[in-house]
Amino acid sequence: MDVLEFSIPHHYVLAALRGPQQQGLDIPALLISSGILEDVLHEPLARVSAQQYTRLIQNIWHELDDEYMGLGKRKNPVGAFSMMCHAVIHCPNLEKALKRAFRFYGLFPDMAGLKLIIDDEYATITVDESKLNDPDHFLIESILVIWHRFGSWLIGRRIHLQSVHFRFPKSSSHNPYQKLFNSDVEFNSQFTGMRFPIKFLSEKISQNEASLSSFIKHSPADLLAKPEEGNSLEARIRSIIGDDLSQDLPNFDAVANALHTSPQTLRRRLKEEGLTYQELKDQMRRDTALFYLERGDLSIQAVAEKLGFSEPSTFHRAFKKWTGMTPGAYRQHEDS
Repeated sequence: MDVLEFSIPHHYVLAALRGPQQQGLDIPALLISSGILEDVLHEPLARVSAQQYTRLIQNIWHELDDEYMGLGKRKNPVGAFSMMCHAVIHCPNLEKALKRAFRFYGLFPDMAGLKLIIDDEYATITVDESKLNDPDHFLIESILVIWHRFGSWLIGRRIHLQSVHFRFPKSSSHNPYQKLFNSDVEFNSQFTGMRFPIKFLSEKISQNEASLSSFIKHSPADLLAKPEEGNSLEARIRSIIGDDLSQDLPNFDAVANALHTSPQTLRRRLKEEGLTYQELKDQMRRDTALFYLERGDLSIQAVAEKLGFSEPSTFHRAFKKWTGMTPGAYRQHEDS
């Protein structure tokens, strides 16, 4: 697991639990089996690690025997994604793989309908969400994220999206669409789907049976839980900062200089991504803290030092602000 592994906002934990709640599952037991504190449900600022979120998704599938997590009109049986992967892995290029995959899912008439539409410049994957019971739009967002990241994995390079479209209006809650897709997002659109340059369809499939065997052990849950940062500004700044957060981090001017841009331009571009440099540094410290606390081989004081905190009390206050709980409470729950 990467030290700077992504963490998942409170909103997506609640959304993932909507189907299990409707199906009458024991939510506290589900959270415990996933290593997640129930406090997360009541703390808007709380986060969970990518590993915890992956376990939660997998546990929901197992309990419901449904890869749609109780949000479809009928179940999408567990194992369908794996079978689809085996069906497409030997296709010569992405276009053939997508067409075969969508034919596979077409065998399940009550699933979300997937289509590939091709014009002179762009390919568009559309999703018919009319057969979903998805009031939070969690499943439809997840389907688009999975197909974008799965397609990128198949060809061994990130598919650069031109645009992402949703029929529904933009939510008042904070959903990080920009980070999910690194693309323009249009709401109240005439269709739900995503558009990308046609050139990607001719890309050869770079995966094989061996790489697929490793991939499907945790997918598609990992595709939802792990970030797909590509060459985003945030990813480039994270690379400049590096993994060692115990030392003084580069100041804003130094980061701008490393990116060969002015501080004013960098500040504007970060604002466009809904982020400040301080927020990014806090996110890196938060995600690194989750990693070390979950791993369990360092004391809380040592974790604080890894993050550059000279006083454990300062780290405690910062961690509670980031996650809604203390480092000790988080670790105790992970160990239980």
